[in-house]
Amino acid sequence: MDVSRPLVLRRARLLGQDAPVDVVLRDGRIASLGVAAAGVGDVVDLDGRLLLPGLWDQHTHLTQWALARGRLDVSGAESAAQAVALVAERLRTSPPAPGRPLVGLGFRDGTWPDAPSAALLDAVAGDVPVVLVSGDLHCAWASTAGIRLLGVAQHPTGVLRETEWMPLMGALDHVPDAEQDALVADALRAAAARGVVGVVDLEIADNVAVWRRRAAAGDPPVRVRAGVWPAYLDRVVGEDLHTGDRVAGPRVTQGPLKVIVDGSLNTRTAWCHDPYPGVEGDLAHGVLNVPPDELVPLLRHAGAHGLRAAVHAIGDAANALVLDAFATTGAQGSVEHAQLLTPADVTRFAELGVVASVQPAHAPDDRDVADRHWAGRTHRAFPLADLHAAGVTLALGSDAPVAPLDPWLAIDAAVWRTADERPPWHPEQRLDVRTALASSVDGRPLGLRVGDPADLVVLEDDPTTLAATPGGLRATRVAATLVAGTVTHTTL
Repeated sequence: MDVSRPLVLRRARLLGQDAPVDVVLRDGRIASLGVAAAGVGDVVDLDGRLLLPGLWDQHTHLTQWALARGRLDVSGAESAAQAVALVAERLRTSPPAPGRPLVGLGFRDGTWPDAPSAALLDAVAGDVPVVLVSGDLHCAWASTAGIRLLGVAQHPTGVLRETEWMPLMGALDHVPDAEQDALVADALRAAAARGVVGVVDLEIADNVAVWRRRAAAGDPPVRVRAGVWPAYLDRVVGEDLHTGDRVAGPRVTQGPLKVIVDGSLNTRTAWCHDPYPGVEGDLAHGVLNVPPDELVPLLRHAGAHGLRAAVHAIGDAANALVLDAFATTGAQGSVEHAQLLTPADVTRFAELGVVASVQPAHAPDDRDVADRHWAGRTHRAFPLADLHAAGVTLALGSDAPVAPLDPWLAIDAAVWRTADERPPWHPEQRLDVRTALASSVDGRPLGLRVGDPADLVVLEDDPTTLAATPGGLRATRVAATLVAGTVTHTTL
């Protein structure tokens, strides 16, 4: 196919329309909708398949996700003993290469009947370094050899939470650049196969440098917005890079400033108005990583240099604090996660124009730990319907590797709020399927328009039909994905 010629998507069906149309793509945009004349360009006959704007994942950690796809999955463990058994089985059947650690991902100890410890892992791992990362990424459980691998001389339990773990997380990602980049490219090809045309990469790294290196080897199969962390902010400001500016090639642009204000629910470190049951002392309300006297000047500085802010806040007290900072500074951007909110703060999201960047798959994943540790408050946890009703802009994502980088999983969770045979959890907070879809296409209308970017997805199935049953949307079949009119995935 000649990429310099227009591309005609013949007999495309648009959402809500019965009669198919021809969609002509030229110079990376939609040039016309209607009946295309013969010989206009190269033709792909969609034969009545559904054509929608392409999907975005607004919150990923791409390197960690790429590595996690080959790591030990311990998300199904319902106790420390079960997690240890999974480690023992992996060491027996597929041990790591000499000098390499065994890394696992996904444990959630918030409801476990027993406590994780280094001694439990030592009993099956011996001198092999083992590091298990929690499902929310805010905690790690390591063997004694794993603790040493992380650069810690010794630790009383082997369980590192929040501030003692987060600075060490990158130690697990130290694989050769070529290997890392190949894994990321493979993960993005898999994302394109699920209809993804763009991601926001909030990896804890010098993302400008990383993505310039990757783009030099070829354009990624999706658009990438490369987030910046405070440690690398001076470099971005020094280059006068604003959010949306091109960083490398046609597909990599500058993303937002990422700030983590509090912890997480599963680690019981989300900063909350009410104390966690059974927790006393300084940690009773969680952990505040960035207090107002640091957050306000940081947001003001970023805003003055053309950068949007993406601020992690999970607990209700953290969300209130972050909204205060947006109000004080006039900064633009999003709250990442927004998992527990007061009704007054739902309204403030709308008043301030702050985007709620949410990950719907976390709601069914966290329902049990929320019922235990946010008892009496879960009616305002993951309040997607309340946010939408208040007029707040929703942006759906995965937080991969916390949840898989699969927008259909997120959309299904937003619509049904269950991931198993149980009924929906707080069904009053469900979204209808069109709202969930509209929150997944980077602010574009679901109806295609002339002049819009030719970032598109072709579906074998109609999501509005699949949404009739729980889990149905997860099975959505993607026939093709296009970025700027270039096919990045196809089964046609």
